[in-house]
Amino acid sequence: MAVPISQMWTVATYVLKQKLRGRKQYPLVLMLEPLFRCNLACAGCGKIQYPSHILKAQLTPEECFRAVEECGAPTVAIPGGEPLLHPQIGEIVEGLVARKKYIYLCTNALLLKQKIDSFTPSKYLTFSVHMDGQREHHDFSVCLEGGYDKALEGIREALNRGFRVTTNTTLFDGADPKSVRSFFDEMMELGVEGMMLSPGYSYEKAPDQSHFLGRARTRRLFRSILSNRKANWRFNMSPLFLEFLMGKQDYTCTPWGMPTFNIFGWQKPCYLLQDGYADTFAELLATTEWERYGTESGNPKCANCMVHSGYEASAVNDTFGSLRGLWQTARATLFSSYKDPSALELLDEPVHPVHAFNPLVQINNHAAEETHV
Repeated sequence: MAVPISQMWTVATYVLKQKLRGRKQYPLVLMLEPLFRCNLACAGCGKIQYPSHILKAQLTPEECFRAVEECGAPTVAIPGGEPLLHPQIGEIVEGLVARKKYIYLCTNALLLKQKIDSFTPSKYLTFSVHMDGQREHHDFSVCLEGGYDKALEGIREALNRGFRVTTNTTLFDGADPKSVRSFFDEMMELGVEGMMLSPGYSYEKAPDQSHFLGRARTRRLFRSILSNRKANWRFNMSPLFLEFLMGKQDYTCTPWGMPTFNIFGWQKPCYLLQDGYADTFAELLATTEWERYGTESGNPKCANCMVHSGYEASAVNDTFGSLRGLWQTARATLFSSYKDPSALELLDEPVHPVHAFNPLVQINNHAAEETHV
């Protein structure tokens, strides 16, 4: 089982309490960004496009704790930037563990071996390592030759020390389904707890706008990858969200389910779109025009989005919203092979590489060496 029973129980009882209280908009996961700076320059990420004075800014531990308590979500994801560059990240994590929050510290793992003594193994802490596929594809995706091998070193070190470790994979247009499936085998053999997946989304600050997936291509790609599933593959996410990616479920966006707090405040409306900020979580819920967002809204910025920060909370809400949702989740958990002969044929279709050469690899080899932490 990819998620411990204690964590599943905490999330389930939390969601049921929200429903008993009649809350239609409630947070499930807080996306806590303590800083934007990073030691990589991935083409699909816009965080490091900020000016230098913004990249130098960071949240204090006290600001992080206030946001977590104000939001009240049972789970906290810590993305960035690269959180391990924060000089007080150990103190932040320790404070969240003391508050019994389930933490997913999102990292490229380049600094994990160096920083791991700042942390103590706990059922509340998981290192969510950014791994975008097998070696060649990952190194291209993060624009760093040797990035895959360095990440593996960090994963092995964390596993050897008894930490929970998952992987986090974003798939873009041009991904090879066979290679992705082989990557799943590699991660399971490595011994990670589970894998998380999401399609790439073309938000405005991302420097590469040409290789994001449309909705039809997303469903086609994930159907080919996730059908005819191997029994030992473990995914650390809602099984109904995986079905949504495959085109077997239809959900509307619930961006309040994974709100974002960073150095600017509470980001409207979600992790990837920036349409202003609120000073408090209550203000975020009350003043955001939620009807303007999501595919069904007609907003062109949301047209092709199927990412977890908008839709996985929708799937979790479906699980606990009705007996039908609970039954579908049980079915998807127990019968997860999804036998589909026609999907096997998709694996044999020719794959067109996104690029034959990535000049950023050479740039980032130097940039990573020069990063000061």
